[in-house]
This record gives sequence, C-alpha cells and structure tokens, in this order.
Amino acid sequence: MKKLFFLLLVFTGLNISAQTAVAAKEVFEKIKKESKIDGNDKTIYHLLDAFYDETLQAENGEMTEGIIAKTQKLAADPDTKNLHILMLFLMYQQHISQTAAVGKKPNAGFQMATINLLKDELRSIYGKIPAIIYVYQYEALESMSKKEEAGAAAAEGLKEYPDSVPLKVYTYLSTNNEAIKNDLLKNHANHWMVKQFGIQ
Repeated sequence: MKKLFFLLLVFTGLNISAQTAVAAKEVFEKIKKESKIDGNDKTIYHLLDAFYDETLQAENGEMTEGIIAKTQKLAADPDTKNLHILMLFLMYQQHISQTAAVGKKPNAGFQMATINLLKDELRSIYGKIPAIIYVYQYEALESMSKKEEAGAAAAEGLKEYPDSVPLKVYTYLSTNNEAIKNDLLKNHANHWMVKQFGIQ
C-alpha cells in the first residue's frame, strides 16, 4: 500500500513537460503491478460509462458531485480492483485539463499512448471498450492531424455505440454524412457538442 501511495504521488506530480508517451507507459506499468486485476469486477468500467454519460452524452455535459466523489473514493482506495485503469484515465484527464488551463495544446504523443494503453487494457480485462475511449481516441488522432484515422476511430466507436451523440458528431465532422447531420439536428439539436461545432 505504501508503494501504491508513492506511485499516486508520482502520478499527481507529473507536470505537463514530463507527460510523454514514455512517462505514461512507465507510470502505468508501476501502478499496474500494485493493482488487483479482476475482469469480473466492473466497478471501474461502469465509472467510465457514468463519466461518459454525464460529460459527453448528456445535453449539458456537466459532471455531478456524485461522480466526482465516487471517482475520488475509488482512486484513494488501494483495494479498488483494476485501479490502474482508473489512474491512467485520470492521468489523461489531468493532462488535458492542465494544458487547457495554461492555453497550451495537449501533447498528442502522450494522448495517443495513453489511449492505446487504455484500449488494450480495457479490452484485455473486460473484453470491451467504453464509448468514452473512442471519443478520446478521435480527439487524440485529430490533435495529431491524422484526420482519416480519427474518422475511422469515430466510425468504429459508432458501430459499437450507435446512440452515442459525441461519436455521431465526430463521424459527421469526418464524413459530412447528411443522414447523421439530420439525425443530430432532429434528435440532439440542444446537445452541447452540436452547438459547439455549429452543426445546423
């Protein structure tokens, strides 16, 4: 437990310049060694789904205090199963928040490395990838100016999650598919992403 606590301190101490693909993998591997891995415990998977539902799928895109409190509680408990997935996810979130706060662009290499680690680990443990990871994969590829790959990631995610508004938005932005646009305007005109990207 002391080791895990130390690793969490290292994780929270990472600054923007140190957040590289190599650093992400190193920290992840250290945290994973200390984690209790259990594919039958879906607590972290469900938390990622709840995070997605509140921040991306919901019209207003605002996280409730309940999810924040639950995330903090799980992250602070060294007995949380599959804690390494949550910590990697939070490391990604921290990087995006930190760079946005100082008006910088995220490190695209760090973003992509983190997303790939998350995808591989989630697939390995749960056999499925949550919708939020496809959304973040699109954003990482887009920030690397890999537009075709970004579009393919959004389309892949949309096959798994056909009701996902963010994946519909990103697929539309990649393809200009009129059927998707019409669906967004008819059924999701008040969604924050539809408004943000000026889809009309």
